[in-house]
Amino acid sequence: MVYEYEGKTEKEAIEKAATELGLEQDMFDVEILETQKNSLFKKGFVKIRVHVEDNVKVAGETNSAARKKTVDPVPQGEFEEKIISFIKNVIEKMGYEVKVDIMFREEKKMGIKLESSSSSILIGRKGKNLDALQLLLNVYAGKLGHEDVRIILDTENYRIRREESLVRLAYTTADKVRSSKNSILLEPMNPFERRLIHTTLNDIPDIETKSEGDGLYKQVRVFYKGLC
Repeated sequence: MVYEYEGKTEKEAIEKAATELGLEQDMFDVEILETQKNSLFKKGFVKIRVHVEDNVKVAGETNSAARKKTVDPVPQGEFEEKIISFIKNVIEKMGYEVKVDIMFREEKKMGIKLESSSSSILIGRKGKNLDALQLLLNVYAGKLGHEDVRIILDTENYRIRREESLVRLAYTTADKVRSSKNSILLEPMNPFERRLIHTTLNDIPDIETKSEGDGLYKQVRVFYKGLC
């Protein structure tokens, strides 16, 4: 089993993994994925990947990541069966073969994983095809009487990779804005992606962000406001 954690230092990330998994540190292997040093305007962090043998029992209810990794991928109950069948039929009618599994289950939230040789097409440019399929799936869930359940659709870990890319983009853009003292308008993004940009830069005192435009895909403008 594989899990990922972040901390301000490698030691903190490993300690967090040990605590949440309920394991001693010598019971798992650690791989360093990413390291960012502290600077005046950026918070340092270390991202690790933890490898645990399948026969090692981890803490069952202390870590949402652990629950996601060990979840039964087979649909349970009529609602999940209809959700799986619906998205599978939609994609197959588009002309693509796909395998659909449950990725995780949480209160009022469920993850669906797509496996297909045409994943790049299902994702689309900047994830727009995947977003459209996800929206369609959530609308269908509402028609089934489960409008309170948010469904996350993913393939090839695109959501995680996109999130990491946007965080890097936010910091890089802030540096450019600080150097030039000019604002920069980012590409159109969906609400979740815009919120991630705002949140990432929210604690930087001389940088401010705002959304511009109409519709679902608005743009975030990053501009310099100076130090108070």
